[in-house]
Amino acid sequence: MWEERGTLGKSALFRRGRCSGSARRGSSLFRNKVWHSRMLRGIANNATHVFTLVFARGQHCKQLLSLSSLRNQVKDRSFLQNSGYTTDTKLKVENKRTLENLYRLSVDIKKVRRLKEWVLFQDTAYVKETANALQEMGADKTTIANILERCPEAILRTPAEINSQRELWQSVCQNEKQLVKLIELFPESFFTIEHHENQKSNVRFFQELGLKNNIISRFFTSAPDIFYKPVEKNKHIVETLQRMYLNLGGSDANMKTWLLKLLSQNPFILLNTSPTVQENLEFLRKKEFTDSEVLQLLSRLKGFIFQISPNTMQESMFFSKDVFKCSDQELKELVLKCPALLYHSVSILEERLKGLMKEGISIDQIKETPMVLELTTQILQYRIKKLAALGYNIKNGNLENLNGTKRDFEATYCKIQAKRERPVFNPVAPLA
Repeated sequence: MWEERGTLGKSALFRRGRCSGSARRGSSLFRNKVWHSRMLRGIANNATHVFTLVFARGQHCKQLLSLSSLRNQVKDRSFLQNSGYTTDTKLKVENKRTLENLYRLSVDIKKVRRLKEWVLFQDTAYVKETANALQEMGADKTTIANILERCPEAILRTPAEINSQRELWQSVCQNEKQLVKLIELFPESFFTIEHHENQKSNVRFFQELGLKNNIISRFFTSAPDIFYKPVEKNKHIVETLQRMYLNLGGSDANMKTWLLKLLSQNPFILLNTSPTVQENLEFLRKKEFTDSEVLQLLSRLKGFIFQISPNTMQESMFFSKDVFKCSDQELKELVLKCPALLYHSVSILEERLKGLMKEGISIDQIKETPMVLELTTQILQYRIKKLAALGYNIKNGNLENLNGTKRDFEATYCKIQAKRERPVFNPVAPLA
């Protein structure tokens, strides 16, 4: 048995050997747990006494460890790492050199710690080199600090990797001013260099396809994932779209224009697979949409049809048919007027309908102008209030005035405003 005299003395030892009997095993395990707890407290208090201990596992006792070996493990943190009492973050020490360089650049270290603290633990970082590269592109100190705060892992990229990305992005940017602006807005996209060769191949493919550089640069920021795939996969999707367009009655002369417009409006099409595209087309055919109508939907949907499933379309169409109390043919006509009835989920359609009805708009009005369902509830409320300020009563008016893009609505608003402000008499007419 072992003795305990106040704090652990130099002569305190475990009796070695094989434990026998259930009672002895139970007491031995209890004593080992107590000893393990006190050993940790002893290390925390920098205990200097020489002692040994045994870790009991199952029915066997392990070999003794000396305090000197424990000290070495604590010093290099391997003991704490193996004990499982601390997290990986606490085990590591922040790189002082990295911190100093970031401070000099006026980077908010608290933000970095909150966002991606692990970056500060890396042994190798290229803070100065990254800052110099950004400065050469034309970034000022504030911009550099903002970039490194939003994307701390940028400092882990080597100068060679950053230069390669710079050359690639410059090939589709008008100038370095635009490049710096894009990096500041989307630093994660620029500093993702793991798929650099795929990015290069895809940029070349899109350029050969006929997409303009300003569109490709927008892809870099809005849909960077399409560049990470092997170029062969993007080529396969493009070929599928071209074949589909021709099968639906499209002409060779218009195919390129149609395809480039589709990709420009919605590059996420390239993240879909050929089977998904085919399934959705088959669903529309089963709903008795003709080939020309399917092609019309594809153009109006801006490719969103490839990002939904037949089940979603089925549920949305059932919901719309029930709400508007219409036949299959009437429903098809509504969908052709407003493709949102096809690709928006039931919950979204329900929310927008409730928002319109809350403003006093009837279901019959919405049925006459279903395109209003393409707009969010917030946009609709804003436009209704703005027209109401002019004295326009949307309950009795035409919902067409709510439709269109922001520019379309502003033009409509100005026309109504001018009409309301028009004088009732001609001020330049001669007096009788």
